[in-house]
Amino acid sequence: MSLTVAVQMDPIETIAIKGDSTFALMLEAQARGHELLEFQPRHLSYEDGRVYAAARPVSVQRVEGDHATVGERKRIDLGRDSDVVLMRQDPPFDIGYITATYLLERAARETLVLNNPAAVRDAPEKLFVLDFADFMPPTLITRSLDEVRAFHDKHGDIVLKPLHGKAGEGVFRVREDGANLASLAELFGTIWKEPFIAQAFLPAVSEGDKRIILVDGEVAGAINRIPAKGEIRSNLAAGGRAEKVSLTAREQDICASLGPILRERGLLFVGIDVIGGMLTEINVTSPTGIVALDQFEGSNTAGMIWDAIEAKLSA
Repeated sequence: MSLTVAVQMDPIETIAIKGDSTFALMLEAQARGHELLEFQPRHLSYEDGRVYAAARPVSVQRVEGDHATVGERKRIDLGRDSDVVLMRQDPPFDIGYITATYLLERAARETLVLNNPAAVRDAPEKLFVLDFADFMPPTLITRSLDEVRAFHDKHGDIVLKPLHGKAGEGVFRVREDGANLASLAELFGTIWKEPFIAQAFLPAVSEGDKRIILVDGEVAGAINRIPAKGEIRSNLAAGGRAEKVSLTAREQDICASLGPILRERGLLFVGIDVIGGMLTEINVTSPTGIVALDQFEGSNTAGMIWDAIEAKLSA
């Protein structure tokens, strides 16, 4: 089947194609004969019960510096003029992001939107994971300095991070001496209106932070992300490096618990993060990692994702 695929993403001219999962999905879609359209959340409009996007036709190729050819923007009716909408713009998960989910939720009454925009809105990475607290490290969500001091006294070595951060941004370790704890709590409270997260530091992070990819609730594979020297952040965007890895029994149990819920909610492409057998995040907004995974495994994860999408359309 030939599909019209509208991709809500960051401007295609700005993406780094070497490891970009959205670009890999677009390449696979094009290889299957699907027509590609590109737009950003700012191009969404609503009028008289319809959701529109000012979208550009685009063709892609894996050539650095010449990876996309785009046409003129035209107004399309997402419900009538597209078969699939991929919601793939990167966080921050702010009010603009949330507003886009409300608009795309209306388009989803007529066309397939993935990941399900209502489910994405209800599942920010560092909050959705609370549904699986049995698999998590000790965690505190607060704006209170007294609360975070008590948490630090209890656990000794902790990590502070913003509730809606991305790519390892704003992650700090506070060691046993508590140096800078009060300053960091004050800084977080000044920059963000929402609470921040404190978690017990997991020494196993030095051995890697596993990104496990699930496609329609099933494990597609995993990579291990190793922090750069002197870093606690293992995100590839923060200088971490990827290596091949297999899943432990504990990690298989985590995936088995998550899989049915992800499938039920329409969260088709998800990346979960596990450190030392502890689940730290469930990434549903714009998961990454499939390019590195395929390089290690010789797999085609983008193909698995499109197989699942096409199966949903044929059902």
